[in-house]
Amino acid sequence: MDYTREFRKFITGQYLHSGIRITAGAVIPAVVLYHFDLLAAWMAMPLGALCVSLTDNPGPPHHRKNGLIASILINFVVAIITGFSRELPWLLGVEIVVFGMFFTLIGVYGTRISSIGLIALLVFIFNVDSHLQSHSIWWDALLFAAGGTWYAFLSMVLYNLRPFLHIQQLMGECLIDMSTYLRIKSGFYKLEPDYEHLNTELMRYQVLIQQHHTDLREMLFKSRQFVSESTTKSRTLMMMFLDSIDLLERVMTSQQDYTSLHEEFDNSDILEDYAWMIAALADELHEIGLAVQSGTASKSKNDLDALLKVTMDHFFELRKKYLNPNTIEGVIKLRQILYSIQDITERIKRLHAATAFDKRIARQFKVQEDVNQFVTRSELDPKILLANLSLKSASFRHAARVTVALMIGYIISLFFTLGHGYWILLTIVTIIKPAYSISRKRNLQRLAGTLIGGVVGMAILIYVHDRTAWLVFMLLAMIISYSFLKLQYLVASACITIYVLLSFAFLNPAGYEAVLHDRVLDTFIGSVVAFIVAQFVLPTWEQEQVTTLMLEALQNNRSYFDAAAECFTGKQPDVTTFKLVRKNAFVALANLSDNLQRMLSEPKDKRPKLKHYHQFVATSHMLTSHIAALSYYAQRNAAQYESQEFQPLVQQVDLQFRQSIELLQHHRSVEVLNVAAKLPISDKIQQLMDIRRKELESGGTEDDGAATRKTLSDMKTITDSFELISTMTVDQLRIIQKLVSEQPDGDND
Repeated sequence: MDYTREFRKFITGQYLHSGIRITAGAVIPAVVLYHFDLLAAWMAMPLGALCVSLTDNPGPPHHRKNGLIASILINFVVAIITGFSRELPWLLGVEIVVFGMFFTLIGVYGTRISSIGLIALLVFIFNVDSHLQSHSIWWDALLFAAGGTWYAFLSMVLYNLRPFLHIQQLMGECLIDMSTYLRIKSGFYKLEPDYEHLNTELMRYQVLIQQHHTDLREMLFKSRQFVSESTTKSRTLMMMFLDSIDLLERVMTSQQDYTSLHEEFDNSDILEDYAWMIAALADELHEIGLAVQSGTASKSKNDLDALLKVTMDHFFELRKKYLNPNTIEGVIKLRQILYSIQDITERIKRLHAATAFDKRIARQFKVQEDVNQFVTRSELDPKILLANLSLKSASFRHAARVTVALMIGYIISLFFTLGHGYWILLTIVTIIKPAYSISRKRNLQRLAGTLIGGVVGMAILIYVHDRTAWLVFMLLAMIISYSFLKLQYLVASACITIYVLLSFAFLNPAGYEAVLHDRVLDTFIGSVVAFIVAQFVLPTWEQEQVTTLMLEALQNNRSYFDAAAECFTGKQPDVTTFKLVRKNAFVALANLSDNLQRMLSEPKDKRPKLKHYHQFVATSHMLTSHIAALSYYAQRNAAQYESQEFQPLVQQVDLQFRQSIELLQHHRSVEVLNVAAKLPISDKIQQLMDIRRKELESGGTEDDGAATRKTLSDMKTITDSFELISTMTVDQLRIIQKLVSEQPDGDND
């Protein structure tokens, strides 16, 4: 790992910026209040700022503003209700049920509203305990609202100062992850590649990249300044985003039969040359991502044209020595890989140029597609909430788990003398997530982080006696904790414990040992409750939704294939349709891969037929990659090579998609058919191969066979893409047959 590069990524990225913003929002009012000796009495104000800040997720500016206002108002109401009922345990029990169910269930409306609901629960928990009680419940609620209002003001001021910062940071992170994806692809060309590890890493980064693309679509396509009030910077960022999607598709088109490639060419250095060139391109893309994050123009680390020339020269040398009538197909594959490298190089050079935000480049860019079709318009329709009031709903069961766990934690805090019993509830609500695998991971990280943070915090308090140093450590701990909250929860949990200890030490220097004891004990109790409830109270396992995700992947891959294949039979879909089906296929693939990754962390008896699910996801990745290759050639060469001779291949693949979908939906028995051995297009390819062999046997020059070579190379690659897609759909059909025919008798891994 390049630690210098990772450090640059972190200090210019969205996570550190978010951590500093959240810390400033909470610390600035706390410092002012501490100066006037009001911090103990007015603690609700910085706490209110902190709570609202945690709902400030990246997104369109009007969504952020509306979310902050909603959070301030909801927190105010919750603080009042809880304040007047905190002395009535039975009423608090009722509120736990109502608030626990409602504020968790509203997560069905999206991530932002889910965050608002979670923070409302945290405000409720903070006010359950009497530690915030001052002379007036209304005053405490107003302080919460004032703190939230202060943070909203700070956030909007920062946005107006640098309106493109969030998008640049997310765009940069997306390009950096794409560079890692490209670097992983280079590993397939190295000697003795570990295919299983490489494919697993590709799936992981496919999920990350698609999440970035989803977030960027929301921010770009729903923001007026990018759609209707475009400036040089906004047009350039839009261009970079759309280019990044095209680049991802192009990288995916390089999917090959790597085993046969290595068998044929490992005795030469050409595959190592390709791996070296692809890794160099990945480095360039990483530099572009860092430049976009930091808002500077990128500088190429290498002369890409010179590197490409070296790679091309090696290919031409190999072709000159190796090409003969028996090796034509292998050389065609190498040539197509080289074409992909050339195309990716040009796209990366275009991204390099875009980082300068040149007006001339921005003016040349025009959005060809209807962007409104690429984003989901979320509506706060009560029918959505009502439709989830069922045990069949995963969201309802998650809400029920949270509520049951909170009730158990509250009862424990009532019957046992605990200094900060509300920390049990805080632990529970921050650990339990909709997915069991995530809850389990956060549980372990919370426990370990609390212990580590406790040890470090105690060491600081014991060996450092300067209060100014305490303040510096506390600020650093806060910044690190909120910077790593979404990156590494273990680090975040440790640093939260450190700054909690230091903040209590500021208020009461003699009582920090009791605070640490309470923190560790309450966290342990909350973790145990969360673990038991997550596993045994209406659990939701990934296998329950895997069939739906498999269907979505099949249906969207079929639509993607149809759009690409139609181009070769005389039909040409519009740009919007083409890119929309591509987006849907990529998203469906990412969702399916994400489901498998979570399934791997579940108990073995809760993931029956895992082997078959894993096979289906792996073939889905290869299938989507081959369709992406066909899509690329459809956009590049379809008009030149369109022919009704492709129709039998198209019909065959479409039949196999339809059989898979029907089998998965209705468990109907179907006959698995392979592609017919003799197809009109196959005869045409064979004729071209015969002509090319005769040219080589006759000793003709390269120029003499240029026309035939070009036609054969393109036609063979296009036909191979069709046949590889057909092979993948047949493989998926067989996998689905095994899935629907076997009984879930346990884990198959």
